[in-house]
Amino acid sequence: MRDTVDPVFSLGISSLWDELRHMPTGGVWWVNADRQQDAISLVNQTIASQTENANVAVIGMEGDPGKVIKLDESHGPEKIRLFTMPDSEKGLYSLPHDLLCSVNPTHYFFILICANNTWRNITSESLHKWLEKMNKWTRFHHCSLLVINPCNNSDKQSSLLMGEYRSLFGLASLRFQGDQHLFDIAFWCNEKGVSARQQLLLCQQDERWTLSHQEETAIQPRSDEKRILSHVAVLEGAPPLSEHWTLFDNNEALFNDARTAQAATIIFSLTQNNQIEPLARRIHTLRRQRGSALKIVVRENIASLRATDERLLLGCGANMIIPWNAPLSRCLTLIESVQGQQFSRYVPEDITTLLSMTQPLKLRGFQPWDIFCDAIHTMMSNTLLPADGKGVLVALRPVPGIRVEQALTLCRPSRTGDIMTIGGNRLVLFLSFCRVNDLDTALNHIFPLPTGDIFSNRMVWFEDKQISAELVQMRLLSPELWGTPLPLAKRADPVINAEHDGRIWRRIPEPLRLLDDTAERAS
Repeated sequence: MRDTVDPVFSLGISSLWDELRHMPTGGVWWVNADRQQDAISLVNQTIASQTENANVAVIGMEGDPGKVIKLDESHGPEKIRLFTMPDSEKGLYSLPHDLLCSVNPTHYFFILICANNTWRNITSESLHKWLEKMNKWTRFHHCSLLVINPCNNSDKQSSLLMGEYRSLFGLASLRFQGDQHLFDIAFWCNEKGVSARQQLLLCQQDERWTLSHQEETAIQPRSDEKRILSHVAVLEGAPPLSEHWTLFDNNEALFNDARTAQAATIIFSLTQNNQIEPLARRIHTLRRQRGSALKIVVRENIASLRATDERLLLGCGANMIIPWNAPLSRCLTLIESVQGQQFSRYVPEDITTLLSMTQPLKLRGFQPWDIFCDAIHTMMSNTLLPADGKGVLVALRPVPGIRVEQALTLCRPSRTGDIMTIGGNRLVLFLSFCRVNDLDTALNHIFPLPTGDIFSNRMVWFEDKQISAELVQMRLLSPELWGTPLPLAKRADPVINAEHDGRIWRRIPEPLRLLDDTAERAS
């Protein structure tokens, strides 16, 4: 029997180059869309872009796909197959088997329209396994699968999928920008070659997607190393320093323009503590989607960053953080120093990993001995935290006449991440992200009395190896020697004219009249 030629399917965007449009059999492609209506419109035009005898099947998760899928009378196949499936992880894993029960998948083009935010509750591990399974299935049956995923957080979804290039042949996002659409291609692989990091403006007229006229001849910029995109507050009122500088009034506008950058310098401004997490998400998105040549700088205009916040921003992909007290001349020198740099640190694909791991200790105050050891071990094992900068471990032995349980009542940490335990006649403290040279200051804030009056001996460990070695010794302590806090004393009967303010009893003044009403009238 003569071998048949495998078909090549096309994405429904007119005038788009074959390198960014073709989808040969044996692969999986993925397109995120900001809006549901854009996803449906793209599916309809993709169907119309196929040949008349193409085998096309559409699988929908929400409602009846027959109500939204429309066939073009003059273009595309005369008929297609429509399927529905449940919006669940179990339904996704059953998809290949269910399709085999209905059609012979060879040379078929399957289009899966996901429900809104289908993948929000599916872990990255499950997504990875499903893509591997679908990749093997499409290669074995010589068919193609296009996943159209409408979601309101396409940046997060794209970041998760950037590392799936072994299972995905293409990844792109269709972004709505008010009066126009942006087709953001992370990578696209087909028989024409491999393309990556392309951004194209699209026009939508009469339900048809076409490449914008200016994009048909425009060459995608490959080197914009001299460009500096900056928040206007960074220059402290000064005008742009050269034609390479572009100033923006806010971080949002700066972020949107930086989406098209390849190797430019991006300078965000930070003035408030509540800007940290949104800024971290923007930096993470740019670093994951635009690559390692981008230089990302954060200028702290007003003091608002703690050490943990700096680690979060650096872990998300920032090259440098310029402190608030650096003068403008020093700031410009630091910006010059990042030119030509290539970002080399690892950035996790899911930012929630960074948010949870750069602030890992959500504990405070007394912890049982074993929980205390486990918490510190978890922190020492966190590779996202800087070496020898995770905190200080302190062991304190009380002076004769003071029991360790009594000394514990004087230990009052106020920071989340500062924990303590007692055992073996020692009070052991772990102060997360505390520098060893700030230890005395921290202890003065934790204890109301000088530590020299309470404790006779102090041992300190601040390097990772030292802390890990001491943890091994602490785990050898038998549970019989673990200490427990003193039981809470029962509340005394309330005094009529006194109250307790947390430290001592204070009498409450009572107003008294020297003369009663009768005496006043007699006088």
